[in-house]
Amino acid sequence: MAIVVNKPLPEFEANATGGIKVSNVSHLGQVLILYFYPKDNTPGCTTEAMQFRDKFKDFEKAGAVVFGVSRDNMKSHDDFKAKLELPFELIADTEEKMCHMFGVVKNKIMYGKKVKGIERSTFLIGADGRVAQEWRGLKVPGHVDEVLKAVKALKSGTKPAAAKTAAKEAKDSSKETKESPVQEAA
Repeated sequence: MAIVVNKPLPEFEANATGGIKVSNVSHLGQVLILYFYPKDNTPGCTTEAMQFRDKFKDFEKAGAVVFGVSRDNMKSHDDFKAKLELPFELIADTEEKMCHMFGVVKNKIMYGKKVKGIERSTFLIGADGRVAQEWRGLKVPGHVDEVLKAVKALKSGTKPAAAKTAAKEAKDSSKETKESPVQEAA
């Protein structure tokens, strides 16, 4: 089953650092952030992990739990976590079950060869277990701030995209009123 925004997470279970088991129901009642990244100890993935680390208290304050997910094994994750002093856990998806379920395994060209790799992606899951928002094929700069903004909007009951759409509709509506005044019936 594919991941679909506004639908509940499909059933899954995975192991994370710290001896934690994560599943589709393990964090009901909490906002959950699952960010998928290609590989421990690579430049972009290190930068992304440090940005989530640096904003971790803000995510906690907003009521969100953060998990990084990659195909690396638990030893690699433990070393990466210790090296960067990450305050959140990392899920070892060595069999790529979650990666395939979330649709983040993509064909890439590396050194002229076609390989399967992980497309950097983040999923925001609401306290009700439904996928609230997704970011796919993202760039690291500014992304963590965007996710934090979305968490805060989710907690307040508004979605950033919905708020922008409503503001645009209101603006367009006021233009119509100015440009073509409504004639009152006699």
